[in-house]
Amino acid sequence: MATREIPVEEVRIADRELWSDGPPLEEFRRLRGACPVHWSTGMSDYPEEPGFWSVLNQEFIHTVSRDWQTFSSEVGGMLANPAKFFPVEVQNGMFIGMDPPKHDRIKALFQRGFTPKRTAEHEDTIREIACRVLDGIADRETVDLVNDVAQPIVARVIGSFMGIDEEDDVVWARLMFALVSADDPNVNPEGPATVMERDLPEIVARCQKLIAERRAEPRDDLTSVLVNAEIDGEKLTEHEIVMGFILLMTAGNDSTKATYSSGMRAIIENPDQRQLLLDDPSLIPDAVEEALRMFPAFAHFRRTATKDTELGGCPIKKGDKVVMWYPSSGRDEAVYEDPDRFDVTRKPEHQAFGAGGRHFCLGTALARLELRVMIEETLKRYPDMEIAGEPKMAQAIFINQLTTLPVRLRP
Repeated sequence: MATREIPVEEVRIADRELWSDGPPLEEFRRLRGACPVHWSTGMSDYPEEPGFWSVLNQEFIHTVSRDWQTFSSEVGGMLANPAKFFPVEVQNGMFIGMDPPKHDRIKALFQRGFTPKRTAEHEDTIREIACRVLDGIADRETVDLVNDVAQPIVARVIGSFMGIDEEDDVVWARLMFALVSADDPNVNPEGPATVMERDLPEIVARCQKLIAERRAEPRDDLTSVLVNAEIDGEKLTEHEIVMGFILLMTAGNDSTKATYSSGMRAIIENPDQRQLLLDDPSLIPDAVEEALRMFPAFAHFRRTATKDTELGGCPIKKGDKVVMWYPSSGRDEAVYEDPDRFDVTRKPEHQAFGAGGRHFCLGTALARLELRVMIEETLKRYPDMEIAGEPKMAQAIFINQLTTLPVRLRP
């Protein structure tokens, strides 16, 4: 039976068959219209998992995001995926998986590395990296925009920010992608548990080595800032630095790569919008925001109800899992006219970096800068780029990204 024929109350939005080509946008649309706070009875791949609430529009995601006392990031973790594959204690090691007051203390220390001045000073480095990669493919007829362009640029940008040697970019990118796409059978055919057993120990060991090097010999990089950051005489522990490092490396690699790749696909597939950007490059920052609205890099974050409550007329019990779906809220008809249309003049307010509150992404300014530079330099060199094969999406319910986008650089 086609999914559109399933009654709304029987839809299980995290079932894998709905995610074969990325987030199930049509199902999200149906649910937003019928019940923007929706109950799924579970997940087909994990029959032991309890049901959960899906939050699908901007209004209610905003409500959940700002009420950490009722909707906790720490209790139960931050992911809809089964905790056995990414243990809650590991999630709680990252400040995105904490509640105040601990979250606020640790995030404040990390913010020392993301000051506006430090971010702005990185623009020349970002542009040099983007130009080097884009110039390096000039002699080729076709490339994979995800793996030949986006990945090497974003890996070097976050690597240079963190103080990672360039020769280690490839291995870090591989490890981070394995982590965020743990439930994608095409990436981890052995199953999500192998990521915890095989990849996480390597990630931690590499982090610990870098931390030890920076303690002995600080440099002008973010890792050195984290090692030495101090508030009221208190520093980050090594565990806090390691887990925060993993969070920043994940976001720096996969979030920017995802939005750039999907954004460029939309630009190519909408020639009128591309022409607007070519005629007036000052619109590129608006194109970045539109790409963030339509193609948020992460499909969801989870909260857990700390008490009986109500949302959108639905009775939520203490302990219930509550999942916020950002690809849905970015196409909320109550907020956007013609939400499935890519429009570089829209100037949207979106939730791709979170919906306010304490968990708003601290790397927002860096991500916007990086995306703007990447799109600017791509269009400058290859204004007539064409799709040259079938784009493919990840099949993991946490990430919203292309795994391949074949393009012909010139017609």
